[in-house]
Amino acid sequence: MGQKGTETRDRLLDATQESVEARGYFGTGLNQVIAAGGAPRGSLYFHFPGGKDQLVAESIRRAGQTIGDAMGGLADSTSSAAEFVDAVLRQLGDRLEGSDWHKGCPVATVALETAAGNDLLQEACAEVYSSWETALRAQLASRQDADDLAVTILAMIEGALLLARAHRSRRPLNSVARQIRVLLG
Repeated sequence: MGQKGTETRDRLLDATQESVEARGYFGTGLNQVIAAGGAPRGSLYFHFPGGKDQLVAESIRRAGQTIGDAMGGLADSTSSAAEFVDAVLRQLGDRLEGSDWHKGCPVATVALETAAGNDLLQEACAEVYSSWETALRAQLASRQDADDLAVTILAMIEGALLLARAHRSRRPLNSVARQIRVLLG
């Protein structure tokens, strides 16, 4: 694929991610994605022959990788698991607040809307969540309960993001950060 094709594909993925995060899977229309991505309809089906489900699945994986990469950078710049989780929560809070409370978790809305009935999207959501659990587990490697703690902390972060978005407040993120520090003692 040439540079123009790569740029078109990236614009479609960007437009999909923006729309899915703000409006969910069912609130995202292909015409809207095509218009926002500045691409002709044929480009969408050329790059994503599986249609909307393939486009959304790839968008979720890409957004998940972006957050995973950020977590990797934070892992390199923190000295403890508690510091790492604090930094992740701060960064996610900055992202959420900076988007006027539209960009919480790039996976959660799609997971809630489709995971029970759409295998392709369920697999994409599960892959992203698993990669984030792995990043958390790596920070907790010295603990016997690292597996359970990684899942627990991710669930706390996800819940805090949902509540922060609903309340348009960082308070849930700050509360969860404090409790995670206690949990990690």
